[in-house]
Amino acid sequence: MTDRKVRVRFAPSPTGPLHIGGVRTALYNFLFARHYGGDFILRIEDTDQARYVEGAEEYIMEALEWSGIKVDEGVREGGPHAPYRQSERKEIYRQYAMDLLDKGDAYYAFDAPEELEKLREDCEARGETFNYGCATRGKMLNSLTLSDKEVKQRTASGQQYVVRYRMPDNEDIYFTDIIRGDIVVNTSTLDDKVLFKSDGMPTYHLANIVDDHLMEISHVIRGEEWLPSLPLHVMLYRSFGWSAPLFAHLPLLLKPTGKGKLSKRDGDKMGFPVFPLYWPYGETATGYREEGYFPEAFVNMLALLGWNPGTEKEIFTMEELIEAFSIDRVGKSGSRFDPEKARWFNTRYFQMKSDEALAALFMPVVNEKGYNPSVEALVKAVSLVRERAGFVSDLWKETDFFFIAPEAYDQEVVKKRWNEDSPRIISELRTVVSGIEPLYSDNCERIVKEWISERGLSTGTVLNLFRLLIVGASRGPHLFDIVEWIGRDETLRRLDNGVKHLSQQP
Repeated sequence: MTDRKVRVRFAPSPTGPLHIGGVRTALYNFLFARHYGGDFILRIEDTDQARYVEGAEEYIMEALEWSGIKVDEGVREGGPHAPYRQSERKEIYRQYAMDLLDKGDAYYAFDAPEELEKLREDCEARGETFNYGCATRGKMLNSLTLSDKEVKQRTASGQQYVVRYRMPDNEDIYFTDIIRGDIVVNTSTLDDKVLFKSDGMPTYHLANIVDDHLMEISHVIRGEEWLPSLPLHVMLYRSFGWSAPLFAHLPLLLKPTGKGKLSKRDGDKMGFPVFPLYWPYGETATGYREEGYFPEAFVNMLALLGWNPGTEKEIFTMEELIEAFSIDRVGKSGSRFDPEKARWFNTRYFQMKSDEALAALFMPVVNEKGYNPSVEALVKAVSLVRERAGFVSDLWKETDFFFIAPEAYDQEVVKKRWNEDSPRIISELRTVVSGIEPLYSDNCERIVKEWISERGLSTGTVLNLFRLLIVGASRGPHLFDIVEWIGRDETLRRLDNGVKHLSQQP
């Protein structure tokens, strides 16, 4: 891949919650670094202070930590290339902006924003697109059209300016993307991007290149939305005389149906999260963590959205992903997000956990409901219903009847099963159950079924009535397992309450 030590970075802007597309970018960088024994760096690109959102930086770090993506160098971790927050590196960028000006590869531009907006509007009215580049810069207010004396006067007087890159005229730029292959772009189609502003802040383009060089980044793995910026970045490396890293632009995550990129609106509309964690600021949004997804299931699902291992294997631990991951198996085309597949992954991970592990996760839910079963009892309850669940949150609706006696009874079952003979049958059943010792599931089942046979009753009729009074409906695991779990006193109490309630019905 390269003779250099692998060093990759994830460089988000703290402008809001981290989309799962961003988490996937971080994940692929992390897997790539670990696969080659390299380093994963987290750099916060906060040069656009106008879009900075309080809490976003902490959210990003917490989201990566929850996902199991371990940062080697970053704002929290420190490292030999600190600081890792771009707003703390301003003087570094000024130096390199001046270097480009001295070389003639950049120039000062003094055009007022409203003047540029007017030019854009005029071009749009003619069905054209305004491009501040080789065809127009000679007519604009910049250091290419002004005298050196006037440029110095303007900068010294504090007039606002920007530094623009001077894109060569009519030159083919050749570069290679690991995922997309060889690409060629003619500079005549490119504009002169702003690199630095008079307020001392760089734009993404300059800060990104300078930081990647100084932090010795070997591979830039980022979303395909940055592909149009690649020609400029390649030219900046050339202007500075630096070796460029290798580039890989990841495909988009697509919405479940229709066309376009996966967005929060899709999640809101279809009822699934698009962020790893709950976003509590401004317009709140649900997260995979709060929806009950296991981080390992979330990561497994995300890894396979754009990358495939070349086999039918779908379940991977993080260690297995690191071992199997290769950037050349990332596809070029967008990957459609499937919320049902995400749930499938979580169900698989749920079912792989032990009864004890699930009970430990479920215990706080039960405690919050006001119940305090023993660990052993809850492990048993979980073992009886786990096959019906895919999330810890599913367990309550599968086990509520262990803790709460029925207060109402499924009327469909009542209509089908309850008749004038039912109170007498339940009364006899009550007597049988009260005498069973010990009241273990298999012992209780054997004795009750023997009584049914001796009385010449219908097994289905009696057991369905029994379940109706114990659970309140035709649901739940093996009936006699429930009876053993709730115990003799509670079983008899539920039989009595059920007869009383249903006998009063018209």
